[in-house]
Amino acid sequence: MNTRYIDLIDQTFDFPQGEFTLDESNLNFHGIDLMGLINTYGTPLKFTYLPQISNNINKVKAWFSDAINKHNYQGNYHYCYCTKSAHFKFVLDRALQNNVHIETSSAIDIDIVEQLIATGKITKQTFILCNGFKRDQYITNIGRLLNNGQTNCIPIVDNYEELNLLSKAIEQNYKIGIRIASEEEPKFEFYTSRLGIGYKNIVPFFKEHIQNNPKVELKMLHFFINTGIRDNAYYWNELLKCLRVYTALKKVCPSLDSLNIGGGFPVKNSLNFDFDYAYMIEEIINQIQLTCSEENVPVPDIFTEFGSFTVGESGASIFEVLYQKQQNDREKWNMINSSFITTLPDSWAINKRFIMLPINRWKDTYERVLLGGLTCDSDDYYNSEQHINAIYLPKYDSKKPLYIGFFNTGAYQENIGGFGGLQHCLIPNPQHILIDRDEAGNITTELFCQQQTKEDFFKILGYE
Repeated sequence: MNTRYIDLIDQTFDFPQGEFTLDESNLNFHGIDLMGLINTYGTPLKFTYLPQISNNINKVKAWFSDAINKHNYQGNYHYCYCTKSAHFKFVLDRALQNNVHIETSSAIDIDIVEQLIATGKITKQTFILCNGFKRDQYITNIGRLLNNGQTNCIPIVDNYEELNLLSKAIEQNYKIGIRIASEEEPKFEFYTSRLGIGYKNIVPFFKEHIQNNPKVELKMLHFFINTGIRDNAYYWNELLKCLRVYTALKKVCPSLDSLNIGGGFPVKNSLNFDFDYAYMIEEIINQIQLTCSEENVPVPDIFTEFGSFTVGESGASIFEVLYQKQQNDREKWNMINSSFITTLPDSWAINKRFIMLPINRWKDTYERVLLGGLTCDSDDYYNSEQHINAIYLPKYDSKKPLYIGFFNTGAYQENIGGFGGLQHCLIPNPQHILIDRDEAGNITTELFCQQQTKEDFFKILGYE
């Protein structure tokens, strides 16, 4: 009778796969000995596997290159990293090593960009796309960047007022993009995105405010879908509407030569995840080329803004099951030594799913459980409603520690939950490890930050 956890996985998924392999009863991730990591650093533990950032960037570049060659597409492709997914220096440093461009969303983003320029990691050839609703300081910082010679900085106009504000802050001629206010999916609570300018208003806006403005050159149309790039009728319909705007605008605006198809790729969230990235890219290229050919306009250069896909699959969190509470005849609660609300806020706030697997004891028998965090909040849990399947783990045994990992958590968790600040019920931020490979391919680890201490909290709270 197959009652071991490894039997359950073998019967349910195609395993091992890609990044996940098994060494006896213990899980490895990209060849990383996770039990060895636990023995060295303890738990709770977060880590970032830096090579995966490069891997994902270069996979997308290769897919676009193949599609462009296949269709003899005459435009160029540019990969942008959305800094809002993770602002950490170690993320930006690694992404920029792969010749990417940057998309920003706030004033302090520009300060980060300026530091990267000062250290030579961003050059004059790097495109800096400035998105978002722009308050005074953001406008000021964009102006400073352009006035200091970073001419590939392209502010993306989000509303009718921004153009005048930018022109006051920028001393010389400059290029802009315009963001389309796309229509949201029918299940959304609102019909049209709050960001950007409506489809029907873009050409009139150009003719009235840009066409005869000698200081401003329109270079880019920005198309963003909140739910990301998906193979469904909604996405293809919105893309075709965007392409109709692009071709109409191109006919009256010769300087327009770039289309930014924002909205990211999905991140693997299950062992049965199946998404054909190469097909999607090829079909996007095909649709752009067909529409431009029908309207007799040149194809645009293509920009993408991948944030979660760039950094998401590099991150993981590891916890220990501290205790099991049998609350009734059906529910067993495995209590972890951290909090889902504080360390994986996406799982609590928007029911985000991550790959969850035990780190050890794969050859033990299993049971169905619920997972609970340490806070006193009733919402601090992770169960089958938030996980793609019911949660099964090796049976709890107080004499045999059980460790569990949540994988592909590298995007947004710290930016949403906060990093180094106050956490719900004063649950400390876990320690964070950076994992890399040296020139010989050997794994190296570095402690990025310690777990928060009482002194950290006291300083924030004003007790010292």
